[in-house]
Amino acid sequence: MPQHVLVPIDESDRATEALEFACQEYPDATITALHVIDPGDFYAATGIEGGAMANYEEIQKHHENRADELLESAREQAETHGVEVQTDRVVGGISRSIVNYAEENDVDHIALGSHGRTGASRILLGSVAENVARRSPVPVTIVR
Repeated sequence: MPQHVLVPIDESDRATEALEFACQEYPDATITALHVIDPGDFYAATGIEGGAMANYEEIQKHHENRADELLESAREQAETHGVEVQTDRVVGGISRSIVNYAEENDVDHIALGSHGRTGASRILLGSVAENVARRSPVPVTIVR
């Protein structure tokens, strides 16, 4: 039975379902909800490709605030199951950050949604879930 389950959180229904799964299947484990802030989104929001840093800090702060809201929502969702979750947020590439977090924080299971956010880099069926499953040092449950 897993002792520490990592649940990556974004704004998708699948992420919500993955957290539900973790709370129901592993209620006695430590559950960590993690939101990864992709720095590529900062540049996409400004419409720049690396030159001027117009409003970069403001855009980053917006993404951090949104992450905090998502994680608070995850805490509330888990509480409905009588489960207390830890939360964290990191900045980096999504798949790599999830795998690195698992390696660096004694995670022994990852539960994530089969599809997350939408957008050009997420069009392929579950590309983040696929990358995490292939690279993870621990078992991965993909919730569909």
